[in-house]
Amino acid sequence: MTATGNQPGGANRLANDQVLFVVGIGADGWHALPRASQTAIATAQVIIGGRRQLELVPSVPGQERRLWPKPLLAGLPGLLDELRQRSVTVVASGDPLLSGIGSTLIDLLGTERVRVLPAISSVSLAGARMGWPAETYDVITVVGRNPAAVLRSVSPGRRLIVLSSDESTPPLVADLLTGAGYGPSTLTVLCDLGSYQEARLDTVADRFPATTVPRLNLICVQCLPRATAVLLPTVGGLPDDAFEHDGQLTKRDARASALARLAPAPGQLLWDVGAGAGSVAIEWARTDPRCRAIAVERDPVRAERISINATRLGVPTVTVVTGSAPLHLDGLPAPDAVFIGGGAGNPGVLESCWRAMKVGARMVVHGVTLETQALLVEGQARLGGELLRLSVERVEALGSFRGWTPARPIVQWSLVKTGHIGPTPTTGTASTGSGEPRS
Repeated sequence: MTATGNQPGGANRLANDQVLFVVGIGADGWHALPRASQTAIATAQVIIGGRRQLELVPSVPGQERRLWPKPLLAGLPGLLDELRQRSVTVVASGDPLLSGIGSTLIDLLGTERVRVLPAISSVSLAGARMGWPAETYDVITVVGRNPAAVLRSVSPGRRLIVLSSDESTPPLVADLLTGAGYGPSTLTVLCDLGSYQEARLDTVADRFPATTVPRLNLICVQCLPRATAVLLPTVGGLPDDAFEHDGQLTKRDARASALARLAPAPGQLLWDVGAGAGSVAIEWARTDPRCRAIAVERDPVRAERISINATRLGVPTVTVVTGSAPLHLDGLPAPDAVFIGGGAGNPGVLESCWRAMKVGARMVVHGVTLETQALLVEGQARLGGELLRLSVERVEALGSFRGWTPARPIVQWSLVKTGHIGPTPTTGTASTGSGEPRS
């Protein structure tokens, strides 16, 4: 069979004329399903699902039932290959495209081969129970993910609906909110939504009770900070003290300027090369939960610190590569944007990044030393782009008075890789060394 949609080429995972039905089923079970969903289940030769979903539908003589393989992603292609000559229906919870198996199957088979028949989602039920219109809240899933992702979205007055992994998620979210200065936030844990066992727990983050909640739950959060909580927006330019660092940090004003030119967009990938504290990668990822970032840092202590910063600031999905550039850039997925905040003069760094970039990708390079700045001036003369010198002064004490204290100036070179590729940026033969100060 030929590949369709996003399906990997050559994978014969279903017969050519076969459509895979994915039926969403709520906690209220079989009788609440519309006729089309019941028919897709009743007429299938094979039903695939989790144990809980399979128990919600009546048995059909001669019909085979299969549990999901473990691990799921590794075992799914083989299972579909095995069943390719039989009619198959998948049963899933609620809306299978809301943090569910539906998106996985579409990625594997393509949109033409998957027909999704959703039930009402747990999010819609939660909004109804809370009286929250859909446009007034954000949905965050931590199903199979690090719950610290919630921290990206906390801000005063914001409403969140958090999809839980299991019974351990609500107290973890309460602890995270408390640690971030949002202990007074109200939490409503909604359990077994839509079933006769439906229940709720209303509490406050910093007073979450020592109780056990059912495994099937989600959490509705009304964010309320303490007076001392620091507001951390998702636009570029967080305070420098929002990051743990040893001085190797792209400072706030230079970072905001770089991010404006890197132009984060949902779903795009950034390389932060010589990442230091990881501030640029982290702020890129915070602009949208779909933004991806890889931080490359040769020092293992700093690399570990990047992971800590990313988790604390709500983007634990930032990937950290411990190694030096350009050696450890090989094999990384092609970036949509590249930031080089230190070490741009090291042999091969600029060239390797430029070769890896997609057409339309953006590059921003900072130079602090005269040697690196000279390379950036020469590069801009050959390739174009924008060349700036950033100089920031801050008011500090000067005896019994105050005065302006300048920070070290930074040369910033930014350019876009257009359809006309042009020559490759070069670092020449001189190296500034891996210990060059980061802007």
